[in-house]
Amino acid sequence: MNVLDIRRQFPILDQEVNGKPLVYLDSSATSQKPIQVIETVEKYYKEINSNVHRGVHTLGTHATDAYEGAREKVRKFINAKSTQEVIFTRGTTTSINTVAASYAAANLTAGDEIVITYMEHHSNIIPWQQVAKRTGAVLKYIPLQEDGTISLEDVRATVTPNTRVVSVMQVSNVLGVINPVKEIAKIAHENGAIMVVDGAQSAPHMKIDVQDLDCDFLAFSGHKMCAPTGIGVLYGKKHLLENMEPIEFGGEMIDFVHLQESTWKELPWKFEAGTPIIAGAIGLGAAIDFLNEIGLENIAEHEHKLAAYALDKMSSIPGMTIYGPLDAAKRAGLVTFNISDVHPHDVATVLDAEGIAVRAGHHCAQPLMKWLKATATARASFYLYNTEDDIDKLVEGLVKTKEYFSDVF
Repeated sequence: MNVLDIRRQFPILDQEVNGKPLVYLDSSATSQKPIQVIETVEKYYKEINSNVHRGVHTLGTHATDAYEGAREKVRKFINAKSTQEVIFTRGTTTSINTVAASYAAANLTAGDEIVITYMEHHSNIIPWQQVAKRTGAVLKYIPLQEDGTISLEDVRATVTPNTRVVSVMQVSNVLGVINPVKEIAKIAHENGAIMVVDGAQSAPHMKIDVQDLDCDFLAFSGHKMCAPTGIGVLYGKKHLLENMEPIEFGGEMIDFVHLQESTWKELPWKFEAGTPIIAGAIGLGAAIDFLNEIGLENIAEHEHKLAAYALDKMSSIPGMTIYGPLDAAKRAGLVTFNISDVHPHDVATVLDAEGIAVRAGHHCAQPLMKWLKATATARASFYLYNTEDDIDKLVEGLVKTKEYFSDVF
């Protein structure tokens, strides 16, 4: 893949920040959008803006075809068996909350177990905490190895015949760890539990095949994979979704309304109440076309090379602490770090003055921060438009940051 050609397709990258060329290293928070996606969304509003599924007029037909066409693109993207298994949501958070509030709340009772890990994003912790409170279920955590990875032996020791739900992120947004979710799903199923995969940090960066993983649910967001904000996906096995109740009611998900009761449409529409996120879904379809054209395998290979390069360069900085495995083969394209005696917010502020955008904070992973014995960290995350030159500028900025605070104190 030609990264320079790819960069030219992202208009936002061609600008200066604080008088310096922008170096965008915060794609784990949200990715930038290629011109193809921007123009697709613009074309929808300019040429076919209409509600879907409701009108028989021409614009409504065109909008419905584009919206449902995007669903088919998602189906192929994750290799789901049917578009009935693809639900459009606002994002990963909504998708996981749907599984927790609909499936788990209805199927769990006191003494049942929900198993997650210490590295989970808050969106994959709090919904399960709430279900545990409502049902009396027990929330358990798979321990982490010293480098932040998961041992399958620990999974087997934590998941028991009482476990009903196992929910794990495929890629950590802090440690960059790539978790063995296929093997974890097998262990979950052997114990009669369902497997939920948080794919927020994996769907943009690697090929996902839900049938091969044999996960029961998969959640991911469009805005991290070159699509607009406000659109996401919940994949679920058809037989599970058919037996789940919606958690939002009204509008598009209705089949027939009687005075005292109502019935729902078939899948996938029974989970898409109200006017759906039409432009976002169509934009997601355009983003999938863009990523497929480049190739997820090529993107993953590129990011592994960047991660290896970054780990090598950053490790040479005195006082640098890097979290997660130092073997680039075990991680995705991000590096989370701290510089001794410098708060990560100060690191991010100095880097921003150099035009370099990184993340600083707890990254919506406070239990993991506690496990790391850190109140906050800084994070540089890479995507298909980043280069080794971006990492060189990051390293230069980090050296400058360290020198600045050494002089101050």
